[in-house]
This record gives sequence, structure tokens and C-alpha cells, in this order.
Amino acid sequence: MSSDPIDLYYWPTPNGWKISIALEEMGLPYETHLINIGKGDQFAPDFLRIAPNNRMPAIVDPDGPDGKPVSVFESGAILTYLARKTGQFMGQSERDRIAVEEWLMWQMGGLGPMAGQTHHFLKYAPEDIAYAKDRYRSEAARLYGVLDRRLADNEYVAGDFYSIADMAIWGWASLWEGQEQTLEDKPHMARWLKTLWERPALRRGRALHADLRADRSDTWVQAELFGTEA
Repeated sequence: MSSDPIDLYYWPTPNGWKISIALEEMGLPYETHLINIGKGDQFAPDFLRIAPNNRMPAIVDPDGPDGKPVSVFESGAILTYLARKTGQFMGQSERDRIAVEEWLMWQMGGLGPMAGQTHHFLKYAPEDIAYAKDRYRSEAARLYGVLDRRLADNEYVAGDFYSIADMAIWGWASLWEGQEQTLEDKPHMARWLKTLWERPALRRGRALHADLRADRSDTWVQAELFGTEA
């Protein structure tokens, strides 16, 4: 495997954390290129050649499948690419891989979009739309209920092993406070959040340029990163 660093195009959001955490967990060298989504960096022509959907994160791996550089966009695609490249965090069997892919797709198609809409309508929407707030807050609660029930019988989301699915879900789930959720009725999710937070590589990935993040609603994490409940 090449020692040349992977280029990571990144901003400190739950989607960006997925990849910074994965790179740290996998021990892959990388160089960070900040894509300031508040200033519109995601629309720059050079970035669109890598990520045509004008969304970060994206990567360029100088040591692609044929030994030539390859760019990958969409966080789920990046995670599965890196897992295949390194042979890590996808489990050992085909049944393991099926479970990982199920829960990764659950995050990509469910939790990520719904939690993102929850954040938008609760914090950033120019109009106060009660229906939208209730709709997305309720859907986030339903999804966290699904997660909690899964974790009642499994240490991690795909089973008894830590995987890229956990990495994908953790960032959004760690923002439960800002989504106006509670952990009082989700003890298994609470246990899982703390278990993952104890991993040094996850902490390093989460801390990458954390000072640039405007929304610090995950006060339990912020207190440890910055020594304050900012």
C-alpha cells in the first residue's frame, strides 16, 4: 500500500467526520483540504471535478485500484472504498458485510437526511414552520428508536464488531441534543455513543478542525474537546 497521503476534502460536519474518523481508524496518511461550505467552496470548478454533486467530503487516493489516482465522492462510497482498500471494518464474513451495508445504507438514506432536515428547520430555516419542525423531529426520534432497539442485542450496529457503519452513524447521532432528542429512553444508544467516544482514533477524527465548527450543540463532546460547554 502506498505511503502517499490521501487528499481529504473536508469540513467539520457529521458527513465530514465519517471520513476523518475512518482515515484515523484505518491508519491511513492523509492531507486535509478545507471546503468551507459556508463560503461556497463546494461550487469551485476544481472541486466539482472531484465531487460533481457539490458536496463534501471527497477524496483523491494517489494509489487507486490500478495504481493510478482515483477520486471518490459521497461519504458512503468513500467508506466502502477505504474498507475494501484496507480490508478493515467490514467484518470477516459475507453475512458481516451484508449487515454493515444494511446499516450504512440506513444512515445514508434515513438518519443522515432526516437528522439534517431536523437541524435545518430547528436552527436555520428563515421561517418558523411548526409542521416541518414536528415532522423531522419526530422522524429523528423514530430512527433513534430503531437504533436503540438494534443496540439492545448488539454491541455495535452490525453485530459484535466495530465497522464503517458505526463511523457513519456516530457523527449524526452525537448531535442528538441539537435535534431536540433525549437519551433517557435510549440506554443502548447512550452506551454505544460513549463506547465509541472512548476510541482515540474516533476522537482524533472528530477533532479535525473542530474549532471551525459554528454549531456546537453536542455539548457532551464539546466539553471534552474544548474544556467548555460552548
